[in-house]
Amino acid sequence: MAWVLVFFAATAGAVEQSALQRVYTDAAVIDRIAEVSGRALPAELMKRIIDEDIELLRGKRDDGSYEHATYERLEAGRESTSYSVQPRKDDALERIEIRGSWVYRLLVSSPSRRLLFTRNRSVFIDRVELEYIPEGSTTSRTESIAVQEWLERGDTRPIDFPEVARQATVRLFARADPDAGYGNVVLALVRARIVDNADSPYADAVASARAISRAIDAGEVPSIRAMAGRIRDGLAPLTGGEPAGRSVEVVAAPDDEALFAELQAIQDLLNGTESERLQGMDRLNQLVLRLRR
Repeated sequence: MAWVLVFFAATAGAVEQSALQRVYTDAAVIDRIAEVSGRALPAELMKRIIDEDIELLRGKRDDGSYEHATYERLEAGRESTSYSVQPRKDDALERIEIRGSWVYRLLVSSPSRRLLFTRNRSVFIDRVELEYIPEGSTTSRTESIAVQEWLERGDTRPIDFPEVARQATVRLFARADPDAGYGNVVLALVRARIVDNADSPYADAVASARAISRAIDAGEVPSIRAMAGRIRDGLAPLTGGEPAGRSVEVVAAPDDEALFAELQAIQDLLNGTESERLQGMDRLNQLVLRLRR
């Protein structure tokens, strides 16, 4: 196994190697900060470091995509804007536009109220035009989707993009009932979630970094230090650095603090994604075997 790691380190690109070195160094910094700060953690600073390191480990490209992660159709947030659709002569359509990045779904909704005590009015949605650049492409694509229905107050109409869009412009054509007056609509673009590839060579380091982020929020110093040590242990063969020496390999020693730190780290993984939960179960099994010896 050792020769495989050495070979990988020798063939890794210069930029990737420097990124790994930075993450390794940052893990030592996080460990030291947690050690001297106790529960008075500089959370914002530490999380900024962790977020940047996760981006490096995922291999972020210039276009916003990743070498070791992909965007999946899971909600990571929304970009939304509210509009008032006014009645026009001859039932002319009003064009509404919204833009976003790394999105996969449009939500067209009608609020229940226009003002604090005024009920919203129906809006007729004629069609929606999608102009987008798919993930992994540089060519823009367009698609027109006929809706042809009234959006009643409180209703929501979802429209999915054919592919996750790296960049997207949505144009909605609508009109209000001239007899009833204007109505409000809300357009929301749903952002795709970044999911780490299962075959990423840095999947464990990313999972540990995400566990550190959660531990920072909870103020769990032992967990922060344990996961920072795990990152250093994992990257040491690739960077020429020294292992932290606090990984699960030595946790079998009768040290209550080290045991608690490892169990807390396992708990963090078990509360994460499916990939992290599998890693947590694997580490838990290893811990049980070592404690039985």
